[in-house]
Amino acid sequence: QVQLVESGGGLVQPGGSLRLSCAAAGSTGRISAMAWYRQAPGRQRELVAEVTSSDNISYADSVKGRFTISRDNAKNTVTLQMNNLKPEDAAVYYCNAEYWRWGQRYDSWGQGTQVTVSS
Repeated sequence: QVQLVESGGGLVQPGGSLRLSCAAAGSTGRISAMAWYRQAPGRQRELVAEVTSSDNISYADSVKGRFTISRDNAKNTVTLQMNNLKPEDAAVYYCNAEYWRWGQRYDSWGQGTQVTVSS
C-alpha cells in the first residue's frame, strides 16, 4: 500500500501564493502517476494537476500558468506551487497516487489540506 501525508495550505489573500507538499510512504516503487485534486463545498472533486512516471504533466485549464506541479522520485514527494491565487481556488486539496499491484490499479489519497483565499 501507499500512504500519503500532505502539508502546506492555509489562508492567503487573493494574488498570494501557497505551496503544498505531499510525501509518499510504503510501496512507493509501485507508484505511477501522482496528482493533486481539489474539492470545494457543494462541488465534485476535480483534478488540478498530474505528473506521470515519465514526467508528463497536465493541468486543469483554470490553473494553467498559475500552478506548477513537480515530483521528486528520490524523495517520493510531489509539490504544488500555487501562485496568483483566486477566491475560486479555495477548496480542500488532496494528494493522489496511482499505483499498481499484481496488474491491478489502485488509488491512494491524502487526508486533504484546506486552502482558503480571502481578503
